[in-house]
Amino acid sequence: MTSRYFVAFCLRTENAPTPSCFGFTTPRALGKAVLRNRMKRRMREAVRAQMDSLPTQWALVFNPRRSVLDAPFEDLCREVGRILARCQQS
Repeated sequence: MTSRYFVAFCLRTENAPTPSCFGFTTPRALGKAVLRNRMKRRMREAVRAQMDSLPTQWALVFNPRRSVLDAPFEDLCREVGRILARCQQS
């Protein structure tokens, strides 16, 4: 699933009784380590802010785009919520 701030890969893990897990990838092409770490921190906090709408038994990997650095945090949270809602509908 794509967004203007990231690409998300979702995989349903039906046999796993555990709650959903999340991963974040930031290729070196996005910039130096300081910028990549800032992207991951912002994405991690946006996912944490959406914990109430967290689907169960999903494995999600977020691949942020450079626009995550300049995005308003509210917009980033809204996009993460949209992706989580699409996962629950699947």
